[in-house]
Amino acid sequence: MAWKGFEAPEDAMNKKILFLCTGNSCRSQMAEGWAKTLLAARGIEAFSAGVEKHGLNPRAVEVMAEAGVDISAHGSKLVEELGIKEFDLVVTLCGHAQESCPSFPGRVIHAGFPDPPKLAENAATREEELECYRRVRDGIRDFVESLPGVLRSQEPGAGKQETERE
Repeated sequence: MAWKGFEAPEDAMNKKILFLCTGNSCRSQMAEGWAKTLLAARGIEAFSAGVEKHGLNPRAVEVMAEAGVDISAHGSKLVEELGIKEFDLVVTLCGHAQESCPSFPGRVIHAGFPDPPKLAENAATREEELECYRRVRDGIRDFVESLPGVLRSQEPGAGKQETERE
């Protein structure tokens, strides 16, 4: 019995997704923020972690806030700190995480995105620097919006899907 106004959407999935990156400072944090904002109502619970801890990138926080997503309370964490052993989908967002990804039951896919700090290294102005972060932010948003279809399109254990964006 559903409460009036609180019915689960028809396409509710009840799935857990982990976004994994090298330092859990930028790309994986953006992906977690987008997924919590865009997919939570569809029953998709999002987490992020790194194979190392680099701290939350303030530029990532800034450009996500511009898009209306607050990740300022997020923290850089390792997979082990999550306390969750199984995810319906693990998404590696950089080559290092893909190569160093711990073994997970279920599906692991790679959706590589460029590292915003590296893209911004040669920026002449602060605005040019932020534009590098915005491009990656927007690409990650587009990818995250596609995840319900990804979860529906393949059966668990279907193997690795390569989605290279780097």
